[in-house]
Amino acid sequence: MPAAQLLLLACLVWGTGARTAQLRKANDRSGRCQYTFTVASPNEASCPEQGQAMLAIQDLQRDSSTQRTDLDAAKARLSSLENLLHRLMLGQGAGPPEAQEGLQTELDTLRTEREQLETQTRDLEVAYSNLLRDKTLLEEEKRRLEQENEDLARRLASSSQEAARLRRGQCPRAQESSQDMLPGSREDTLAFQELKSELTEVPASQILKESTSGQPRSEEGSNGCGALTWVGEPVTLRTAEMITGKYGVWMRDPKPAHPSTQETTWRIDTVGTDIRQVFEYSLISQFEQGYPSKVYVLPRPLESTGAVVYGGSLYFQGADSRTVFRYELSTEMVKAEKEIPGAGYHGQFPYSWGGYTDIDLAVDEVGLWVIYSTEDAKGAIVLSRLNPENLKLERTWETNIRKQSVANAFVICGTLYTVSSYSSTDATVNFAYDTGTGSSKTLSIPFKNRYKYSSMIDYNPRERKLFAWDNFNMVTYDIKLSQDGKSP
Repeated sequence: MPAAQLLLLACLVWGTGARTAQLRKANDRSGRCQYTFTVASPNEASCPEQGQAMLAIQDLQRDSSTQRTDLDAAKARLSSLENLLHRLMLGQGAGPPEAQEGLQTELDTLRTEREQLETQTRDLEVAYSNLLRDKTLLEEEKRRLEQENEDLARRLASSSQEAARLRRGQCPRAQESSQDMLPGSREDTLAFQELKSELTEVPASQILKESTSGQPRSEEGSNGCGALTWVGEPVTLRTAEMITGKYGVWMRDPKPAHPSTQETTWRIDTVGTDIRQVFEYSLISQFEQGYPSKVYVLPRPLESTGAVVYGGSLYFQGADSRTVFRYELSTEMVKAEKEIPGAGYHGQFPYSWGGYTDIDLAVDEVGLWVIYSTEDAKGAIVLSRLNPENLKLERTWETNIRKQSVANAFVICGTLYTVSSYSSTDATVNFAYDTGTGSSKTLSIPFKNRYKYSSMIDYNPRERKLFAWDNFNMVTYDIKLSQDGKSP
């Protein structure tokens, strides 16, 4: 009779727990017997996906205390029951043989269920271990991103300090010049500069004669050249959709060759290490909507945002080299290449924003130019005019403008102009170098970096506009030139 009561008690205890929990027994590494208890989740039908790893780990940790308490209780109950069954099987107060056979069957069932419980618990431990590993990886990635953020913050602070130092270095010269022109406050000086700029701008009668497409005016000479006096507000034509569009270069050909037209637009995203794709848009509307009509794949990768299209060819700097290439778009072949003697490359003499902008190609009314620096020039801007057919250097000028102290440069009517900052919304066109006279002068023509990261600024002599790439945005600026060609 005691055996039957014990058997009934065991069945009740086990039947109550088996519906919601499973138990297994196994030796640990030291040889001691361990019981492991597993409880099915009452709320989750399936395990969380990889993206929910952190949430699953938190849930497991939150339920850990309760599960361990239940597991310890189950272990104690099962251990007591198994000891009693063993004593009964050995004849310590055992009943008839039928009762002993029933107990043996029940014990075998318990062992089978225990093995199943052990298997399921091992699976849970593996899953828990995987979640912990994922958590560790996520924490490492978080630390890496935080470190990168700190590095970027330090670089930004350093760049800001350098910009402030350069501005402080230029202030005395600007103040002396202002005092010679008109004594008074800083506001008076700026007002005088604006008034002087207005007096040297093109008269309204000449502006009205200008065509809507921005063609050069014959009233100003054979090519309408003059000195830059004004830069308008930026007009946004297109915004890049992906991270590769953070910075790049876009352009139109001032001397389009068949089958291209004056509307044909090219774009190159220059974020990455193997930049070969050139997107072509036959119509301006296609460019604005982001639907290229053709994609070129260059035979070798290019570097920086200094590429231009001129006379039906793409001119670009080869990656990690001082070599300039002429790639004919109609035949999709390299027609010429030229190493720029002594030119710095891959971060030796970039503009202040970086981007490996050591070699910058430009186009104006005169022709094709390359802007760079050398060790001999000690970081000062060197300007060379190139033969567009064979890329031979026809003539070279060494300026006194430090390349890394300016954000970008472009050429208009044979004069090199530089921009003071790539991030300030109140930047200026701050220097001009005239190749005709071989002299430079300071300027203060307002220039707006609307999106605070201008990585490319080029001049298009056909449209009389500046093209720029400002923090994912492709923008244009209207400009005005003086009629007599004299600087403001």
